[in-house]
Amino acid sequence: MLPPILPVVSRLAPTPSGYLHLGNAVNFVLTWLLTRQAGGTLHLRIDDLDRARLRPAYLDNIFRVIDWLGIDYDHGPTGPDDFLRHHSQLLHLPEYNAVLRRLALSGTSQRPELVQASTRSRTTGADAPATLETPGAAWRIHVPAGTTVSVPDAWQGPTTVPLGALMPDFVVRKKDGVAAYQVASVVDDLRLGTTLIVRGLDLLPSTAAQLWLAGQLSETAAFNTSRVQFLHHPLLTNADGQKLSKSQQLPLDAGVLSGSIGPQVVYEAIASLWGVPAGNGGSLEELKGLLSTNRPSC
Repeated sequence: MLPPILPVVSRLAPTPSGYLHLGNAVNFVLTWLLTRQAGGTLHLRIDDLDRARLRPAYLDNIFRVIDWLGIDYDHGPTGPDDFLRHHSQLLHLPEYNAVLRRLALSGTSQRPELVQASTRSRTTGADAPATLETPGAAWRIHVPAGTTVSVPDAWQGPTTVPLGALMPDFVVRKKDGVAAYQVASVVDDLRLGTTLIVRGLDLLPSTAAQLWLAGQLSETAAFNTSRVQFLHHPLLTNADGQKLSKSQQLPLDAGVLSGSIGPQVVYEAIASLWGVPAGNGGSLEELKGLLSTNRPSC
């Protein structure tokens, strides 16, 4: 399933912007299984730069889901208070800002098209050009038309992402002056020494964006497919065929912990993704056995 990029260092990287749903739980267990099978190191990295949507209940839910699933991690916060005091992404703002400054320098001197800034017009609702010094402006990085990124994915196989068409001008610094997800994720993964990233298939364009972005600077160039293995698993959908999403949650929705279901539903979902016949893979031990003996096809 996975080429030997050793040592294996991976991470659980949830955002406290809603209650974790079944798809999040499946990603957690898949990441845990693959890391433990390889004798690797697993970090808990909580992405909390979106402060507008952070809620204490969502943060607490992350730790509750991990306990409920019966999995563990080697490094990271022990609970919400420890996270806020010692592990929040806000503690790493200087690292993100250093990369943003380098991008701005590169864009304004060597490659004038590299970094753009925009503000939202109150009259037209469209983005309007602005200088990098404009308060409240989002910084965007311009991806040249026709740019493609190759990702040797461990589940999907060799994949080419048309980044120039899908994400031609993605945000690298938000209007609040804080680094956007694509920048922060690259910097965090480099800091942790991540060598295995397990994501849902919907994040394949983000993977391509991060690989391309990292290649623009020497400081981030080590984030590449020779040092990091990617695995993009299929998405779980609801009864209407839509992907599971925190943004679709109702006010009283408690995510995967709602109701009386047990973690077996998560294990069985993983077995189903692997094409294992129904009735198998109903526990962590069974999944570990399937992974080590049958090596389910990805």
